Amino acid sequence: MNKKTISDVNLLGKKVLMRVDYNVPMDENGEITDDARIRETLPTLNFLLSQGAAIILMAHFGRPKGQVVESMRLAPVARRLSELLDQNRRQIKTVSDTIGSEAKQAAASLDENDILMLENVRFHSEEEANDANFARELANLADVYVNDAFGAAHRAHASTEGVAHAMREQGKPCVAGLLMARELDFLGRVVTNPQRPFVAILGGVKVSDKIGVIRSLLEKVDTLLIGGAMSYAFESAQGREVGTSYFKSEDAPIAAELLQLARESGKDFRLPKDFIVADRDAEDAQTAVVPAGSIPPDMMGMDIGPETIAEYSRVVESARTVLWNGPMGRFEVTPFAGGTRAIAEAAARATAKGATTVIGGGDSAAAAKQMGLAEQMTHVSTGGGASLEFLEGIELPGVAALDDK
Repeated sequence: MNKKTISDVNLLGKKVLMRVDYNVPMDENGEITDDARIRETLPTLNFLLSQGAAIILMAHFGRPKGQVVESMRLAPVARRLSELLDQNRRQIKTVSDTIGSEAKQAAASLDENDILMLENVRFHSEEEANDANFARELANLADVYVNDAFGAAHRAHASTEGVAHAMREQGKPCVAGLLMARELDFLGRVVTNPQRPFVAILGGVKVSDKIGVIRSLLEKVDTLLIGGAMSYAFESAQGREVGTSYFKSEDAPIAAELLQLARESGKDFRLPKDFIVADRDAEDAQTAVVPAGSIPPDMMGMDIGPETIAEYSRVVESARTVLWNGPMGRFEVTPFAGGTRAIAEAAARATAKGATTVIGGGDSAAAAKQMGLAEQMTHVSTGGGASLEFLEGIELPGVAALDDK
């Protein structure tokens, strides 16, 4: 990684403006149901505190579309962060806005080791518009900018890209946090210098979302395994029966194009050999195992079948580098979770044998966590969309804006 990190700058007595990704799941009572994204930033926060910095946190939550939405305030997040840092009995200060006199005054009055959380940056439409004046107001609050929000690094917003340019205009450092550095290190190693055999597993729904990633990975991997709902687009592209399986019909021509590309590349590109099918998407659905191309017209494919599970598991377990993005089936529903669980278990076994296993965020990360296997991977990315764009070779605006080493 050729970007400066918090280890490369003097932080003593400095006010640090830190972008974090605290867009965490929350129930209707305002209780956080998964605090992993908050926990992931603790190493950076603790490092900054150990260096004598004062910290000003910025984050988005939900999609308030430039309006103040009471249920999308960051108070519950501040409370949870305070609990996680509780060994120091540390109170997180909060303000009711992101910019303006209250935020300015609160930032100016911070002492060494204080933490202030600004209000949801998306309460201002200027955030997603990457407004230069809004970015400048944020930049005026601090001496150093730290981006630790890999999950938002693919967005050119005021708090991810614009603020870095505004800080640099003022001669202030803009660096990566430890989480950002770790994400770039692991994902960078996978795409630039993987140990071989290098196996990628791609699942999920839309081929069109992953066309760039598939193209990019075909140049780099030894084997590419396809699963999830996108596999039905590949089935359809070959003129095979897919019944009522869920896929985007416009994805079939894209899948046909990718099949041709895979043939031309000479790479080992594998599609499922069998499927678990069901009469409906439900816990008590009637299910059956059918070979690829034989899905009954009145049934839907819901998961990869046992033959595919056995084959894919062998390939994954024998790999030296594994990249996984997207579940193999509708893992949230018990009868259709077997394929995703098997891939997660095979990746865990590969890790135990010394392989580097990286999960590219999103639903596959959620599945690994739900199944209690996330800790057995080398790295679980915090950014679904960001990791996909990184793997595709697209420059991430939030990373590009940081200072080079």
